[in-house]
Amino acid sequence: MPDGPDAVAAPGGADLADAPVCQQHCEHTEVIARVRARLAPDEDMAELAATFRLLGDRTRVRILEALACDELCVCDLAAVVGHSQSAVSHQLRLLRAAKLVRVRRDGKNAFYTLDDDHVRHLFRQALDHVQESR
Repeated sequence: MPDGPDAVAAPGGADLADAPVCQQHCEHTEVIARVRARLAPDEDMAELAATFRLLGDRTRVRILEALACDELCVCDLAAVVGHSQSAVSHQLRLLRAAKLVRVRRDGKNAFYTLDDDHVRHLFRQALDHVQESR
């Protein structure tokens, strides 16, 4: 575990306290200007950060994994992830508000799926990244 108030532990337990830094202060103004011109607006970054916070929950990630496989009703989704329908419904409400999943009603049943291919690709690429070191 890293020591000190500014120390950060990376996933997998790596200590980032000794991350390489510039030995001499320098700023490359042309590069800075070019990069700043390409940055997304702060509002977009706030939404992206909120999305990643949502993805920081194991149950929500498991729900997304299941929905990446197939459209599922709440009953089936609860059985797949091993939680109550009420707990899954609460998580789905958060995922839906973030536009990560969408719902389709069929009679008295509610079927969920990933909102679009962007969510599917985001999930798959993140999972691939985690699994590539194994």
